[in-house]
Amino acid sequence: MAKLYFYYSAMNAGKSTTLLQSSFNYEERGMKTMLFTAAIDDRFEKGSIASRLGIKKDAHLFEKGENLYEKVQKELEKRQVNCILIDEAQFLTRDHVFELANVADQMSIPVLCYGLRTDFQANLFEGSQWLLAIADEIHELKTICRCGSKATMNLRIDEHGNAVKIGASIEIGGNDRYIAMCRKHFMEKLRDAR
Repeated sequence: MAKLYFYYSAMNAGKSTTLLQSSFNYEERGMKTMLFTAAIDDRFEKGSIASRLGIKKDAHLFEKGENLYEKVQKELEKRQVNCILIDEAQFLTRDHVFELANVADQMSIPVLCYGLRTDFQANLFEGSQWLLAIADEIHELKTICRCGSKATMNLRIDEHGNAVKIGASIEIGGNDRYIAMCRKHFMEKLRDAR
């Protein structure tokens, strides 16, 4: 039986690197993968998944209102697909998550989703909320805070490196906008924020 997996972490834990390695592992064994990434993530070349280590691979884009089950179905008409890999899974909608569960259940194709669990205010992203609710397996990818403890939070910073505590839940950025921190240091930084 194929499963729906959710691999989550704070920023800079190597989610995209791990996804690309998983895709490579399937392909090395003669199997075919189908990769997706969020259309709203414009940090790198649109339509590709890029790792900070310098590796990248082309991917299909997903956005609100699209049916991912149907996209996979159309791809299957053209070629074999043995695994679906989703980058930036926090940007999935509830409908997307249930469509991906149906891919696993009805098409018997494993679906591996990689994303953040929470935003900079410690709120669950929509995609993450539903993946935590219905995924068959949930795995945490670990990274560390500047103190050496496990980082579980994503601190948003402004252009001067100061903590930001208000704003839209979604603001695309990398190391220039976010720092992975343990909860203790995250809370301290938010207390000191203006």
